[in-house]
This record gives sequence, structure tokens and C-alpha cells, in this order.
Amino acid sequence: MHTSIFATGALAMAAALAFAGPAHAAEGDAQLSVLHGVPGLTVDVWVNGERTLDDFAPSTLAGPLALPAGSYDIAITAADAADASAPVIGPVTVKLAARGNYTAVANLGADGKPTANLFTNDVSQIAAGKGKLTVRHTAAAPAVDVLAGGSAVISNLSNPKEKTLTLDPGTVPAAVAAAGTTQPVIGPADVTVKEGTHTIVYAWGSLADKNLQLAVQTIDGLHSAPGSVPGGRSGAADDGTGQAAATIGFGAAGLALLLGGIAAPRKVAFRRAK
Repeated sequence: MHTSIFATGALAMAAALAFAGPAHAAEGDAQLSVLHGVPGLTVDVWVNGERTLDDFAPSTLAGPLALPAGSYDIAITAADAADASAPVIGPVTVKLAARGNYTAVANLGADGKPTANLFTNDVSQIAAGKGKLTVRHTAAAPAVDVLAGGSAVISNLSNPKEKTLTLDPGTVPAAVAAAGTTQPVIGPADVTVKEGTHTIVYAWGSLADKNLQLAVQTIDGLHSAPGSVPGGRSGAADDGTGQAAATIGFGAAGLALLLGGIAAPRKVAFRRAK
């Protein structure tokens, strides 16, 4: 399920929360992952009136972040703004539900304009011997088909829709093509589907600008056999699910940011909105 939120600011919002979140996850926390899929956009993020992230750049996939359920006031300004008095986005109130699992994606709409979507990730148990694969269209491109081994397994997927398949474990040679065709505009690239794991693939970027890319997020620990469920990690609550993030086609700088942490924030204190 996805919910449209506010243009260009969702990614920066989630990244801000990454630095402001609690040191220890609590039972009932929401989990939030973030994908920056708007090429060429850099912003500052203000949380409850304080600059939390400075010069946040594209090509970053981060999380999951453990956050208390509740409402947060977020304002997005141009990079290096003096304060949050003239936001280009917001201020807005973002609400996260207890134990919810989300991915916020700042991306381009089908019309090429910056927008953002909040997807709800399915973390229900997966049948024994199976894995799940979800494809999300978050690129400035028309409807697409998703190909596996040259054949369409998902047809006519439009921005910002998603489609989920339950598959046998294995490596899928995935590619994205314009709907009704078999000539890839992204890929092919090998995507691994593991037992008890939900693999989520995002198509992002712009077809017109020839910078389409894939990003891959995995949520594991969804085995139907309780004895095979690992504990939480990556700062998430120990609720039986772990998450990891990977990229396909990100530049070296983007990978360095992912592995080594995003630019240091000016402020790390964070308060929930009252």
C-alpha cells in the first residue's frame, strides 16, 4: 500500500528522523526506511524548528529507523537556509503508527515533477519455502513491464503503483521495459529472492534524462516457522524482522554515504510535535 505525502520532502524528513530517533528501540516503535530518488535535489531539513540535516543529497537509501509512534512537525528548506521561516515544503505533520513498517520515497512522478510517496511494507509471515518480491514504480517513466528471463511477470505497472509476487527462492534476472515491449530500459540485473524474505525493488530516476536506476530493499525474518526467525537488527525493535538495504546502479559516492552514514546533522535533539 502507498500513500502520497508531500513533494520532495519525504526523504529528507525520514533522514532527519534517523539522526533524531531514540538510541534504543522500544516495543511498539514504527520502522521507517528512506530512499532518495530525486536526481539533483539537495535540501535542509528542520524538525520542530531546529535544523536536523544540512545539505542532504540524492542517491541514498537508509534505514530502517526505529521511531516512537506519533506525530512529527517537519519543514523543508532550500539548502543552507538561515532558518525554517520560509520553507519550500511544509511545515507538515507526519504520523507514524505503532509497529508500522514504512518506506518513504522521494521520487519523480510520471510527469517528471518531484513528489514523494510513503509505502507500507508487508511484514506478514511468508509460507515455508517461499519468498516475496515487490516491484515499485517510482520513476519518471510511462507504465512498465517487469521481465524475468525475458518474459513479463508484472504488466502495465504505473507510477506510483506496486505489485507483489510470492516466489520460490532463487536469483531472478530482472529487467524493466516499457509496457508491452521486451527491450529493457533498466537492467537486466540479478535480484535474489530468499526464503522468508521480502525483497522490494524500486525503479527510480528519469527515462527522458537517461538516468533510470534500481534500488533494492530487503526485509528478512518473515519465515513461517518461529524457530527460524532472527532477532531484530539495524537499530530496529526486536520484533522478529530484520531489514537491510542495497543499491543497484548507485554511484560510489552514494554507496559510501549508505555504508558510512549520511552527512552529519547540525542537531541531533528531537522532540515529537505536541
